[in-house]
Amino acid sequence: MRKIRVLIIMGCCLFAITLTASSQAARKPGLWETTSTMSWQKSPLPPGVNLPPGMKSPFSGMTVTAQTCYTQEMIDKYGGPMSRPQGGCKITNIVQKPNGMSADLVCTGNMSGKGEVWSSWTDSNHTSGKMHFAGTMQSGQNSTPVEWTTTFTSTYKGPDCGNVKPVIISNN
Repeated sequence: MRKIRVLIIMGCCLFAITLTASSQAARKPGLWETTSTMSWQKSPLPPGVNLPPGMKSPFSGMTVTAQTCYTQEMIDKYGGPMSRPQGGCKITNIVQKPNGMSADLVCTGNMSGKGEVWSSWTDSNHTSGKMHFAGTMQSGQNSTPVEWTTTFTSTYKGPDCGNVKPVIISNN
């Protein structure tokens, strides 16, 4: 069950990160590589939990690198790529600016709360940004406070996505 919660959280973060590297003026369709680092201010892992020797807590900070294929349609419709929302989370209040964007991440269900997403770029090949989320995670009948910050950088790799396929977005 704990692994499912971690995957939900990571899915929400990757969802937000794939959105944040976006702007019609600064974004190019093609392959982008994003490296993100998550740090926890309030971990859902209860205090005093002893992990097996050599095992690092999944909530102790994690760096992930992922590639995303951005289509022109995604850029035109959303200002950048959109992935399928995970764990009851969605992006709202997208505000595009000449050198960046901002949006809200709203989650309901087993994990509920709100986050803010910001990104900016200095040229058409590089993006950096940050997301901060605070809320609760349901654990049985108890709710545990959670809070994390994710920072990221994205780099344009080229117009050919190779084997990386764009995420199909439903119109819901």
